[in-house]
Parts: sequence; C-alpha cells; structure tokens
Amino acid sequence: MKRIGIGLLAAWAVSTPAQARDSLGVFGGWGAFHDPATPRCYAIAEPVRTSSGKAGWRAFASVGTWPKQRIRGQLHIRLSRERTAQAKVYLSIGERRFALSAGAADAWAQDARMDAAIIAAMRSASTMSIESTAANGRAFSDLYALKGAATAMDAAALGCAR
Repeated sequence: MKRIGIGLLAAWAVSTPAQARDSLGVFGGWGAFHDPATPRCYAIAEPVRTSSGKAGWRAFASVGTWPKQRIRGQLHIRLSRERTAQAKVYLSIGERRFALSAGAADAWAQDARMDAAIIAAMRSASTMSIESTAANGRAFSDLYALKGAATAMDAAALGCAR
C-alpha cells in the first residue's frame, strides 16, 4: 500500500475526537491502533486492489482485541460493496479458503477456531483476497497485501495487554 493509503488509513482511524484512537505504529500496509474508550486494539488495512464500490465507501480488513470481553484476534472485513443476501463470502489466503459469516457488507470468521486459523494463515502468506457477489449480480474481489500484518497484529495485541 502506498504511503498516501496509510495516511488515509490513519486519518480514517482517528477521524473524530469522540472516537479518539492512539496509533501503535504502521507496519508495511497495516496500521495498529488502541482505542482506550472501548477499550480495544486492532490492526487494520485497506485493500491494495478492489472492485469499484460506492463513493465514500471504505473497504478494510481488521483483526481486533477486546480485553474486557476476553476476545483476541477477531477478524472483521468490510467488503468493497454490498453483497446479495444469498451470496457466500470467501477468504483465500495461500492454499487456504475460508467460508465466512456475513452481513450485507461485512464478514467475520464463523467462530474463534476459524479466527485462529485465519490469523495463522495471514502470518505466513503475502496476500489474501475476499470474494463474493455484489447486489447487482456481479462477482467482486478485494485483495490485501499482508506485508506488516503480523507485526501490526502483534502490536495491537500488546497495546491491549497493559
């Protein structure tokens, strides 16, 4: 991801004072943030290639930690466009393919075990892609570079370990 993309990512992550977040660092194409109000910490990135979505629509992939809820390493994907209600959402990382649970424009691992498998796959691959079918019936995909993802996920986990 280009530096301008990281700048936009950081600007998005700290866009309003009511939702102030502390930057834990930028690692490759991934940023790590701590939100003391929630509290939560997360690693986040924008896709390096995506199908064109709505103006103002921001696709992203994040891996979050919520210490008070004892949730660690939870995947959340904001798709680049809304999907049809019946369309499946698939995440591909290296040789692995995961069928995700999904809402209209968001997707998650089906359970904590799948989250752990996805995180492990992210640590050893160079890219991941999300595929589904948009509301207009056309297939779409979002591609994420994983350079820096492992370090950003570790920084986010450490940011909430205090």
